[in-house]
Amino acid sequence: MDFRADHFSLFGLSLGFRLDLSDLDSRYRDIQAQVHPDRFANGSDAERRMSMQWATHANEAYLTLKKPLERAKYLLHLAGHDIQAENNTAMPADFLMEQMEWREAVMEARIGGDHHELEHLHHRLRGDIDERYDELATLFDKSDLALATDRVRRLMFLEKLLHEIDDALASLED
Repeated sequence: MDFRADHFSLFGLSLGFRLDLSDLDSRYRDIQAQVHPDRFANGSDAERRMSMQWATHANEAYLTLKKPLERAKYLLHLAGHDIQAENNTAMPADFLMEQMEWREAVMEARIGGDHHELEHLHHRLRGDIDERYDELATLFDKSDLALATDRVRRLMFLEKLLHEIDDALASLED
């Protein structure tokens, strides 16, 4: 195996956003069966160390490819497109207004202890996110990486919001 290979090559997958996750899972298990440190428990220090490095590398690659947002960011990275998440937070005004409205609705439902409304918001946002991932897949298919970069940045906001809704739901269950 080659540590310099991209994550897709590691698993013998074609480079692209659309993935069969069950195929990825199967390929990951196959690699782990080959490199898992338990297989090298009686090996030399160098073999055990190499096994640990490969298992760690395979875990990181798997987690990156399994999550659509991480996979998209990775694809953009491979293509040399920096999403500038840390220093470019400028977003269109309509998108920011939408985010404010979502956050207000979440806050109101959380303060009001409205579990049903939080579940409703979660379901609506999940549907919106899924549609945006479908759009993103099409953008990658068309190699429109500039627009894909913009969509990834937006999805980062939406995924964070979804996490906030999940946290609000969890806090009501305690």
